[in-house]
Amino acid sequence: MSILVHISDIARMAGVSNATVSRVINGTAKVSEEKTKRVEEAIRKTGFNPNEIARSLYKKSSRLIGYIVPSILNIFLSEVGRAIEDEAFRSGYKMILCNSDENPEKEASYIKMLMGMNADGIIITANNEHLEEEIRNCPIPIVLMDKSADAFYAASVQSDNYTGARIATEHLIDCGCRKLVLMRGPIQYSSSQQRYQGYVDVCREHQIEPLFVNSRYSYDEGVQSARELFERYPHTDGILASTDLVAFALYKVLYEQHRKVPDDVMIVGYDDVGLSRLMIPTLTTVAQPIEEIGRLCVQLIVEQTEHGTIQQRENMLPVSLKIRETTRRKEGV
Repeated sequence: MSILVHISDIARMAGVSNATVSRVINGTAKVSEEKTKRVEEAIRKTGFNPNEIARSLYKKSSRLIGYIVPSILNIFLSEVGRAIEDEAFRSGYKMILCNSDENPEKEASYIKMLMGMNADGIIITANNEHLEEEIRNCPIPIVLMDKSADAFYAASVQSDNYTGARIATEHLIDCGCRKLVLMRGPIQYSSSQQRYQGYVDVCREHQIEPLFVNSRYSYDEGVQSARELFERYPHTDGILASTDLVAFALYKVLYEQHRKVPDDVMIVGYDDVGLSRLMIPTLTTVAQPIEEIGRLCVQLIVEQTEHGTIQQRENMLPVSLKIRETTRRKEGV
């Protein structure tokens, strides 16, 4: 049976006043090293855990960082979330995950909830225009992920999507593919627009007609888009998928149609999530710096919270190509 421990119990054990215990816990005033040690020892012996909600109301800080995503089923966003949680914990913060399902009402509700909890910052992947009022009126820093920040955001973190699509398309062409198709992500996302432009530019530089089908970032819709792709372009020999998850869906359809990878069709994914190295054949993909994205998002929140300023608002991180088994150079190329 657990015993409820109060500040007065800690004060009595440490031989100090209640106010001194409060100062040690909240860091609101300087306390001598000797008294601090006594208080900390009493806390350790009793297992005392200060009420985080009460402390957040007093300090106007809960040491919480919100992470709002359109879907927790998006593997890339889940892996970024893990990196965010790791960095937040190292920095003395906790992360709260909020799944919006791309619903503007849910996103607005989560922002208000985090404000009410005195969160120290919010990391969000937002692509709807209906949040402008909530973002503008939010008093805590918001870091936008995977998109350039406008004036209402504290900062943004994204990878170089245009270059990522370019190096993926160049690689497919170098491997001998000439009937290329892009599985384009949702066009309202700036990342999808940038990847589409990179793909189109390379195709035109090589006098290849740029072809595409639209594809959302879910597995089931990826399967539907892959089937549509082969109905429209049955002679496709190289495909750039919008994400690794969509590449997995594409591989399922190729298997159903008895097409071999990479002999009949070559595939390049996008993100380099952990599963891309586990599938057979292993997936050639554009690697986003997942760990660095998560770390930087948290560091920007901490920088703003603890120092009142952010050195660099727009942060563009480089990408790289991981060549594995779903692509290979054709003989004679």
